[in-house]
Amino acid sequence: PDSNNNENSVPIDSNSNLAARPQRPRAPPPHAKRKLDKAQSMLGKPANEVLKLPPFQPRGAPHLHNHTRARVRKPHPQAPTAPAPPRRAPPRCEVSGKEAISALSRAQSRECRQQIVEVYCRHRDGALMPQKVPRYCPIEGKANVNVQWDEDPPDAARLPPARIAFVLVVHGRGSRQFQRLFKAIYHTSHYYYIHVDLRSNYLYREVLSLAGRYPNVRVTPWRMSTIWGGASLLTMYLRSMEDLLQMSDWSWDFFINLSAADYPIRTNEQLVSFLSKYRNRNFIKSHGRDNARFIRKQGLDRLFYECDTHMWRLGDRKIPEGIAVDGGSDWFLLNRRFYAYTLLPAESFFHTVLENSGHCQTMVDNNLRLTNWNRKLGCKCQYKHIVDWCGCSPNDFKPADLPRFQQASRPTFFARKFEASVSQEVVNQLDAFLFGAPAPGTPGLHAYWENVYEQETDGPAGLADAVLSHYHAFARMGLSRAAGSLQGHPDDNSCRFEALNHPLSVHLYFLSDTFQGYLVRHLATNQASGQPESLETWVTAKDHFTPASPPHPSNRLQHAQVGADWDPKERLFRNWGGLLGPADEPVAVQRWSRSQSNLTATVVWIDPTNVIAATYDILVDASAEVTHYRPPLSPPLRPGLWTLRLLHHWNLLGQTTFVVAPLEFHRQQPVAREEALRLHGGPARNSYMEQSFHGLNPVLRLPVSLGAVEEAEANAGLTGAPLRRWLDGLLGGHWSAADVCSMGPSACPVMQRCPHTAWSSASPDPKSDLPPPGEDGRIR
Repeated sequence: PDSNNNENSVPIDSNSNLAARPQRPRAPPPHAKRKLDKAQSMLGKPANEVLKLPPFQPRGAPHLHNHTRARVRKPHPQAPTAPAPPRRAPPRCEVSGKEAISALSRAQSRECRQQIVEVYCRHRDGALMPQKVPRYCPIEGKANVNVQWDEDPPDAARLPPARIAFVLVVHGRGSRQFQRLFKAIYHTSHYYYIHVDLRSNYLYREVLSLAGRYPNVRVTPWRMSTIWGGASLLTMYLRSMEDLLQMSDWSWDFFINLSAADYPIRTNEQLVSFLSKYRNRNFIKSHGRDNARFIRKQGLDRLFYECDTHMWRLGDRKIPEGIAVDGGSDWFLLNRRFYAYTLLPAESFFHTVLENSGHCQTMVDNNLRLTNWNRKLGCKCQYKHIVDWCGCSPNDFKPADLPRFQQASRPTFFARKFEASVSQEVVNQLDAFLFGAPAPGTPGLHAYWENVYEQETDGPAGLADAVLSHYHAFARMGLSRAAGSLQGHPDDNSCRFEALNHPLSVHLYFLSDTFQGYLVRHLATNQASGQPESLETWVTAKDHFTPASPPHPSNRLQHAQVGADWDPKERLFRNWGGLLGPADEPVAVQRWSRSQSNLTATVVWIDPTNVIAATYDILVDASAEVTHYRPPLSPPLRPGLWTLRLLHHWNLLGQTTFVVAPLEFHRQQPVAREEALRLHGGPARNSYMEQSFHGLNPVLRLPVSLGAVEEAEANAGLTGAPLRRWLDGLLGGHWSAADVCSMGPSACPVMQRCPHTAWSSASPDPKSDLPPPGEDGRIR
């Protein structure tokens, strides 16, 4: 379980259309020819014309000087671009490889398709990368360097302390988790260079604010969109390293890369003491001794190219002769083009450079980290939407993992992954272990807030119509709660409000690692004062799962839930609370107790008019705890109250209900009647799948009510206030306003101020606050 072998990819199934490995170019089979015809038509070429394109400049290819310190250039705000391949005559070749044809048929932009053709043709002509590369390591094989961990080395005080350049690579919206990491690793003696993904504007705003408070913190003046397994990630690292070497006012000894999902498991002082003793070593985790297996699992013998934020697999390739290819963890001379067309290049580039360089004997096979691998859960091909390969990802640590940190015997200073929305308690435990227990009564210690929408950085276009419709309904729930706070005073309007515009921000709220609901901040006009006020509403979800009654000892079903964006690795819905609209693709998840025997369960999906949308059987193994399945339902789903039933031999095990919400907005504007009829009218011919299940209605005792059908048809055309009443009524059965507060002064006399509550996103959160450094150089 403590293995830190970071082989992050596995071969995909040989039956998959992504797995073909042609041995030599040959005429495509008929179905491949059809794909080629389609690809050529997309490029504006007749099917019988050979694809020929001018040279191009690939995106995401790394830039590396032959001598890293020989020449530097000033950072500039644009994302880095790589030099174009050597100019030569435009290639003329026919794309015949199955993988390349598949990539052409799936790529979205013309530019990307042109680049794929160019890379494929250059590779086929042997002009993409060298056949042989020199090796400069003076020894054969790998250096066998071991270092020992000493809790209190006797000579530590006499050694000059090592100084570290931390490169923090962050994305997403977990600003408070990032602030806790920064707080734990900060010292005035070190340096912090932060890259925020180009798609993470909210986090970028927060990081810029942080950097402005500390002179030894800088943010990259350029930003990139990096993807898992992509060449863009390596490009970002190389550019960050180049920038650091240019900063003459920053004198550092070690480069350490971290993400927001990392956290220290030993103190800064212990890390500095260790690195000061081994100042001339490089710490990087290797895959092991089976090199052939690593090359195969990592896809290093395949050609990949990144464009359209996707890593396209284009065929086979040979590894250049003369060097030993190595790799492992990407948390840490070969021609740069080899790694521009490599899957997971950051996991093998630095290993290979180091092992084949004159510095090969400084390599220590340890990246000083502990990674939480659970291959059974983490290798689910969860990245296949962005890469033509199956990848693995570590699991999040939980409180039960704390002994693993305390008992780590080898030199280990960081661990990953941590995710506060999954478990913040383990971070609290680590903080107490490293820095001492928090003061009694510390506010917000077990609470966690994560922003999911910010109008200033995201704009209304950053929200899907279904999500925006939910948020507006949640805000109205808060206004209704405020209006009900002065019961018995019908003429008092001081707590009555009229909603204004779209929400200002939305946060997820967790307490003791349990999702507590949404916090929606919104503007509303006070009817007594006529002044706008900034309010925040807390809404909580109601659980509608009911087991069969009376309970039966053999009934293993513990719970059932429907939502979207299911995460099979962490076994939770990323669409917190199950906010579903007509265009969503819901997933049904069941949780079971273990047993001595297998079980076959029947799952039935029932729409608001008692139409059986889908039914299927699932085999529940004796040891299974979670099952899930997403039926291929034809959109749009009919808005209203849906039911999910689970049966065994047609006997009820349990059921739950869930809401498919009608859309109050279409493309961020109030929905018009024509759009409403199209979006809310249900699927064509009232059929969600090719197969009809009408014959099961009598078996399940589900009469199709003409009145329910007529009501659904009438609701489908609603707009304006009637639509809002329908939406609010549906969600009111599954959500409720737990509280509402004001960000500033309010005309409502009973309205509490948000900073004074324990739940608001404006509540005190000292564990994530960043104060000025103390006399010891730390902020923790």
